Amino acid sequence: VRAFSDPLFLSGIGRVLLFAAVMIPAQLLIALAAALVLDSLSSWLSKLSRLFIFIPYAIPVVIGALMWSFLFSPRFGPAATLFSIVGLEAPEFLAPGSIFGSLVNIVTWQWSGYYMIVIYAALRSIDPSIYEAARIDGANGWQTALRIKIPMISSSMVMIIMFALIGTLQFFTEPVVLRNVAQGAIDASYTPNMYAYSLAFSYSQFNYASAIAFSLGILVFLGSFLFLFLTRKQSGLK
Repeated sequence: VRAFSDPLFLSGIGRVLLFAAVMIPAQLLIALAAALVLDSLSSWLSKLSRLFIFIPYAIPVVIGALMWSFLFSPRFGPAATLFSIVGLEAPEFLAPGSIFGSLVNIVTWQWSGYYMIVIYAALRSIDPSIYEAARIDGANGWQTALRIKIPMISSSMVMIIMFALIGTLQFFTEPVVLRNVAQGAIDASYTPNMYAYSLAFSYSQFNYASAIAFSLGILVFLGSFLFLFLTRKQSGLK
């Protein structure tokens, strides 16, 4: 009862839901577009492109967040140098007004490659004879992609959205890494996981931190169940 009436916990929930509303469509669109383009290629460029798009996922999350903290640095990052060349001041990527977009950028960069591989694998499993029949019927590339490829991989896309939703509700590593360099834009209750961690290890409120963790677990379960129920036809569930 205390957790679900705690304004800090509720504000963290609202923040991660906002992240989900922005990040998940962005990740899905980027991954889908990349997978569709690569699926239409048959040269060595396709294999090389898959590797480069997937590499960000292979980088540990902490290392990736540290890399972006350097890139976003207004004093030492490359953005400061590039803007100084033209006599302008670099944007404050880690300021309170822009930290949301910076975190969306980091997580999208980190996970889009993984989701692209999942979608690409699903596309490669489609029987090529279906594409041949579509070409005989006069379908062009756009029509094949929109009316055949995307509908036939709907179950894989539902799975990706499910993973992304769970991961976003558990948002923790990136804001924790950037907290010390984000100029006060990220506090200890920025996300529910950060709030529980801070309660347990900064204020020794282990019981209440456990209550926050269980409350978040309940919300993740209910959200996952509701999403799977609403998308049961697309995911092939009865």
